[in-house]
Amino acid sequence: MASTNESFIDKQHTEYTNSEQYQNNQIKQDFPQNNASKGNLVTHSVFSTNDDSKGNLVTHTVENPYQCSQCCKVFTCNSHLIRHMRTHTGEKPYPCSECPKAFLSNDHLIRHMRTHTGEKPYQCNQCDKAFTQNSLLVQHLRTHTGEKPFQCSHCGKAFSQNTHLISHVRTHTGEKPYQCDQCEKAFTEKNGLTNHQRTHTGEKPYQCTLCNKSFAQNTHLIRHLKAHTGEKPYECNHCDKAFLTNSQLIIHMRTHTAEKPYKCLQCGKAFSVNDQLSLHMLAHTGEKPYQCSQCDKSFSFNSQLIVHLRTHTGEKPYQCYHCGKDFYCNSHLVRHQMTHTGEKPYHCKHCDKTFRENSHLVTHLKVHKLEKPFKCSHCDMNFATNSEYTVHLKTHTGEKQYQCWQCGKDFTFNSQLIIHLRTHTGERPYQCSQCDSAFSKISNLKRHQMTHDEKKPDIDQSY
Repeated sequence: MASTNESFIDKQHTEYTNSEQYQNNQIKQDFPQNNASKGNLVTHSVFSTNDDSKGNLVTHTVENPYQCSQCCKVFTCNSHLIRHMRTHTGEKPYPCSECPKAFLSNDHLIRHMRTHTGEKPYQCNQCDKAFTQNSLLVQHLRTHTGEKPFQCSHCGKAFSQNTHLISHVRTHTGEKPYQCDQCEKAFTEKNGLTNHQRTHTGEKPYQCTLCNKSFAQNTHLIRHLKAHTGEKPYECNHCDKAFLTNSQLIIHMRTHTAEKPYKCLQCGKAFSVNDQLSLHMLAHTGEKPYQCSQCDKSFSFNSQLIVHLRTHTGEKPYQCYHCGKDFYCNSHLVRHQMTHTGEKPYHCKHCDKTFRENSHLVTHLKVHKLEKPFKCSHCDMNFATNSEYTVHLKTHTGEKQYQCWQCGKDFTFNSQLIIHLRTHTGERPYQCSQCDSAFSKISNLKRHQMTHDEKKPDIDQSY
């Protein structure tokens, strides 16, 4: 590396001494009294060797003291120029003694070493948090003061960090400078590209120390760890609900405020969550680019395909901590847990009824409006929901796509097949809380419970 720098300096020295600027400077040095009156006095530097003088002459001019010949950047001192040149040469002379990483400068190495030692010398005077860098402390202090010094010139939105402003401005300009080299996807931020590339490599560098589960993103690991601790630090100030993440709280708050900030440009329909808008947009395009390799089904989103593939593999990664029941996707777990808590967060504004799911509330509201927009093309019947209409259509077509692999019996719906399979396995998951009776179907349990209330005399427990 020394020879590289030496040849670079020699070249710069030759170019400089042959330049008109050098000749002008020589004149100024020969006649300092003429220039002093004009405020352009040039001081004389003395060097012990010829090499020292050449080192000082690297783009060292009166107007721009230390300028990079590769990109024209200007620096106030030679040491800054030397460090900058390493960004062009790739030189990293400061290696970490704990890991293979190396750095351009010593201060970068010192800062990195704190990730090994755990040292956090910058303490917040408002709370107990501490940081490895002063810049991180400065950013954190703005969460206490509310200061947002970086303002968007397009919409006036303000941010506590300049990097957040830069990312936000790209939502106006549409710029996505970080492109994946394996597919056509591009991203507004570098960490978005890094996270995406792991979908190609399968890399999951963040591992839970409690259950050894691995994650592609650190934020996913942090969220997962809260599932072990039960911590829900984000509380709603309108009701008693608490959440694992601030983003979940923000989405929940919209159930109180009725805010729907995500609007479809094609039909004007608005949504409280951006994912709902994305799903809705596909209803206009009909696009389903993600196809299952096990069957003919295709999906609008990769996340939907991942959940679907679990129906083939049998994987159920989401477990209820109340009863141990496992689920294919998190939304099914959340819905199930409400059966334990009794929570029904969706309220009808026309009557006192409450519902566990928003879709149930939407269906119920049609009772008040007497709206049945789904008309059967085979008969005169109308239906309030598309799901009811789909169920009805199968009475015309006779379609039975779900087959029992133990006896070959066919069923119209998967839920019917699940109930039927219990006749083979003997499973009775619905237990009466007042006696030892158990049932394969919840409807049978409800009828049975009436016998305790003396509303019905008897029930066949053979199902």
